Amino acid sequence: MDAEEREETWHDFRELVNMTPAGLEKWLASDDSRSAGQHQDGGESTGHASGRRIVEILRSGKDDLTDDDYRHMRKVVGYVRRHLAQRPSGDVRDTRWRHSLMNWGHDPLGG
Repeated sequence: MDAEEREETWHDFRELVNMTPAGLEKWLASDDSRSAGQHQDGGESTGHASGRRIVEILRSGKDDLTDDDYRHMRKVVGYVRRHLAQRPSGDVRDTRWRHSLMNWGHDPLGG
């Protein structure tokens, strides 16, 4: 990944991930977080695992991020954009849609 791709990924990630590391950690510890998303074999959901990785990325210095971190950041950006396009009608405050997005570091009601 070249410097331009890294910069674009950084910008998009920082724009879409609107939860703080502490706020995301608190959310990930909740029952609503653990129940949201797709679970394989009864284990942790993909989004929940991603949320833990996002906390690590947010706490890292930009210069300390690896290509693997940037690939994950791109995955986060793609997921959040696709999911936002599927916003259900009505109040989304207590929906699986919002909870899933929050596992990926984006609170559609403001982080």
